[in-house]
Amino acid sequence: MADTKREIERKYEATDATRLPDLSRVAGVGRVEDRGVVELDAVYYDTAGLRLAADSLTLRRRTGGDDEGWHLKFPVATGIRDELHEPLSDALPRSFAALLRSRLRHDEPAPVVRLLSSRALQHLTDPDGALLAEVSVDTVCAERLAGEGTGTTATWTEIEVELADDGDPAFLDAVGKRLRKAGVRPSESGSKLARALAETTPVREEKGRKKEAPQTAGDHVLAYVRKQIRTIVDLDPAVRRDLPDSVHKMRVATRRLRSAFKTYRAILDRGATDPVGAELKWLAGELGVDRDQEVLDERLSTRIEGLPGTLVLGPVRGRLQVWSAARRTGSRRRIIDVLDGKRYLDLLDTLDALSADPPLRSAASRAPGKALPRAVLKDYRKLARRMDHALEQPPGPGRDEAMHEARKAAKRTRYAAEAARPALGKPARRFAKRVKAVQSLLGDHQDSVVAREALRTLAVQSHAAGETAFTWGLLYGHEEATADRRERELPGVWERAADPVLRADLKH
Repeated sequence: MADTKREIERKYEATDATRLPDLSRVAGVGRVEDRGVVELDAVYYDTAGLRLAADSLTLRRRTGGDDEGWHLKFPVATGIRDELHEPLSDALPRSFAALLRSRLRHDEPAPVVRLLSSRALQHLTDPDGALLAEVSVDTVCAERLAGEGTGTTATWTEIEVELADDGDPAFLDAVGKRLRKAGVRPSESGSKLARALAETTPVREEKGRKKEAPQTAGDHVLAYVRKQIRTIVDLDPAVRRDLPDSVHKMRVATRRLRSAFKTYRAILDRGATDPVGAELKWLAGELGVDRDQEVLDERLSTRIEGLPGTLVLGPVRGRLQVWSAARRTGSRRRIIDVLDGKRYLDLLDTLDALSADPPLRSAASRAPGKALPRAVLKDYRKLARRMDHALEQPPGPGRDEAMHEARKAAKRTRYAAEAARPALGKPARRFAKRVKAVQSLLGDHQDSVVAREALRTLAVQSHAAGETAFTWGLLYGHEEATADRRERELPGVWERAADPVLRADLKH
């Protein structure tokens, strides 16, 4: 596994004549240490279409300095990136190739820019000698190696201030204030690669109209669809790195996209989107192999921790751990296999093709104020039918199943309203918020149904092993009470979501 660090830095414009001010006067600095000059030689890699650069990703092979090797950087926020490092080698590390697979697909990254940098280093340390930040003045020479502007060069000087590991970002503000007082201004470019590409690309007259804001119903639906596609691609490396909540977020994006295809089938031809929706359903299922088990484990563990110690009888925690482990399927390895598989990569290619050449129907050209509310309210009517059916059922398995079906309809209706929000504004936001409350309540009810099934199984296993089943029965009763509360709360929550004024607002 590649070494990973969180890089937090600020960049500033400079000239050959720029002199750094006395940074020892920055609050907290005990000493400024001159670390000499380092010569760096970095080759940056990308696809022919600069797909990595378009997503603000940086892939480079660098010699010189104390961290020479391969570096892969993912943007986190402005001025913050996660930097992964692998030892120096001739070939692209396999770990990096995997993390870039959702972008590279069938392409091989090739050199696009070479940067030669002469870096003058200073370390800012506190009174005890601990590193606060590294300041460098970089004199850079860039050469374009491929694409437009091949052979073109550019030179510039810039200042970088990189925060020490686990440092306080407020310290960078203090350093920045000192630099600005000395006349040094923040850089307009977020990275050396971005600047190199900008300065070595031939300037061409812009032809045609600039990209306009969404106007038609089709414009708005496509903007939402493309956002979900972008989210799936962006989250692929995070899932591979096993970052918190990444699998869940990727699964949600697949569901949102599939839901949009269903809701807005009057705008996007279902002949083209139904097969894609089937593949998205497959992907969501693969991503959810162990996700539901994780949610259940957390719920039961929280319930157990909430009990007084005198009511936790027998090896309850151990029994839960063993039961949970037996139900897991090695999904971590399975998910990686899915993401490396041809079926998934073909799906990404299909989504790209759909985004580039969308199967629009005639309704796509209509005004969003008419076409979008019609689609949202159609989903709402399906939700209303399922809610009426659920509320008519007597307590028991029949009601549980009906409420589960209503939950799925509520989720789709909420997604539909959220997709329409950029066009319809506050009415769509209010409507989505009310429906989300219904969905959340129904979701908690369904979780209690699943939890009761699990608790009964655990009680049976405990009894068979000669253990007391008291605690499992107690928790079962707690879940029954939770379900009963949610069922009593449901009519009121649904009444607020079913307010006809909300639906009327969507049409105006």
